[in-house]
Amino acid sequence: MSKVVIITGGSRGIGAACALKFAKLGFNILVNYKSNKTAADKVVQLVEAIGQKALAIQGDISDPASVNQLFLASESLGEVTVLVNNAGILETQSDFVDIGFDRIKRIFATNVYGTMLCSQAAIVRMSTENGGQGGVIINISSGAALTGSPSEYVDYAASKGAVDSFTIGLAAEVAKYGIRVNGVRPGLIYTEMHASGGEPNRVERLRHNLPLGRGGQPEEVAAAVVFLASDESAYTTGTFLNVTGGR
Repeated sequence: MSKVVIITGGSRGIGAACALKFAKLGFNILVNYKSNKTAADKVVQLVEAIGQKALAIQGDISDPASVNQLFLASESLGEVTVLVNNAGILETQSDFVDIGFDRIKRIFATNVYGTMLCSQAAIVRMSTENGGQGGVIINISSGAALTGSPSEYVDYAASKGAVDSFTIGLAAEVAKYGIRVNGVRPGLIYTEMHASGGEPNRVERLRHNLPLGRGGQPEEVAAAVVFLASDESAYTTGTFLNVTGGR
């Protein structure tokens, strides 16, 4: 049976980097995307060039029906053994007092509810009690969960704090089913997400504050994800790798 990884938000940045690293390790890849079909199709092409199968599936992970369709589609690639909950959004930098409720709902719908819904769907399929072979769930959190991101993205930081708590509790709950759950907290990484916050050059502004003195690359985050999904971390669950340049 082929190994399969589902990567939510897999069309760009960290998600795309994860797709290529997993493909090089012999995984078939399901790339979930919400709107950028061109970018998702490009990732599929790159995975296929490596020699693995890939699918790009559009879907809103905050919608249970969409998540169900996503996992059904994955069956054509093989049995899902890894889920990377990478999809996440933020919006324009703002003091919290000026953030509206609609924005808070959007942030939590994708970052928290989507992570939970996809994890549920994965557990049903991976659980050894259901005939699955076990598996690994990797939740992409953020260094913002530790800093709170004041005057920029307090709502985003809070959503990632929720992801951290979810990771810890879920790991303890599903270990008996042969499933490990860990988290990765990226810091200042060169991705397009910063443009969504209104400051495309945010990494350049802040990188000098880091002990390593530079921003990170998506491939460096992907390396942490792949490690936590591998047998090299077989005795690791309910924990986090900070890919934050030392802070």
